Amino acid sequence: MPSSTVIRAFFRELFVKQTALRESEPDLVMDDPEKVGAYTRAGREDGVMAPVYLFHCAQICEVIKPGDTVLDLGCGPATQLAIVARLNRNTNFIGMDLSSEMLSRAREYAGEQNLKNIEFRQGDITRLSELADRSIDAVMSTVVLHHLPDLNALERTFAEIKRILKPGGGVYLVDFGHLKSEKSIHDFAYQYADRQAELFTLDYLYSLRAAFWPNDFKALYEKHLGEVGKFYRTFAMPYMMAIKSPVRREFDPVLRNQLSALIKGMPDFHQADLKDLMLFFKLGGLKTVYL
Repeated sequence: MPSSTVIRAFFRELFVKQTALRESEPDLVMDDPEKVGAYTRAGREDGVMAPVYLFHCAQICEVIKPGDTVLDLGCGPATQLAIVARLNRNTNFIGMDLSSEMLSRAREYAGEQNLKNIEFRQGDITRLSELADRSIDAVMSTVVLHHLPDLNALERTFAEIKRILKPGGGVYLVDFGHLKSEKSIHDFAYQYADRQAELFTLDYLYSLRAAFWPNDFKALYEKHLGEVGKFYRTFAMPYMMAIKSPVRREFDPVLRNQLSALIKGMPDFHQADLKDLMLFFKLGGLKTVYL
């Protein structure tokens, strides 16, 4: 059963008119050491984001293969990337971020987990000039694209993904979708305020306000990546939206068991959040054999 916050937002978004506006984030690049440290601690895989990380990990694992070179756009402190890399040690990853402080945390984290299959690079995801045409097997990006300042930047990013991706390559791009009501945005942002640092709650609030409108996001997807994958959004309430290419690997029962073990190790409230996310995305057409 979805939480009361989710249920209230669901019905509110069904019936209210659009009143919220898109607002670019105050800090487009998080480079302050204190802020990065607080954000990183609150956002590690045992925190409130645990269900989200596992959901996206399962989706990503379907579109990457052993031997691939996979580019993670906006890897941040590498929490999501580390989970995927740990479960796919025969796949090579490039974690890219514009923030040098984030990359410092990412390198440290990957080193702590002895992950030898990740290379980190500082770069602008809207200008991937150091990467040759058709040189990357798969591209992933999880809850990053809303950091871009405007639709022009989002379009440049989609165009660059299309340019560097090999024919038949994999894609999994997921981000927040803008909700119609500021009340819904506020309720989602503060849902777990008692479990996390205030800075993380505020970052969540700013991220939801900065999310692109689903119709704008979909239009640019169709223009540049329509032949690569499909567009999905959570049912009725576009809290999240994703672009996912067709499955590129055979079913791996070992990977399924590993993900199941991670889910069973989560507290009940995280498992409930994961079920909510799975339900709303499944009703929107997005599912995976690994969950």
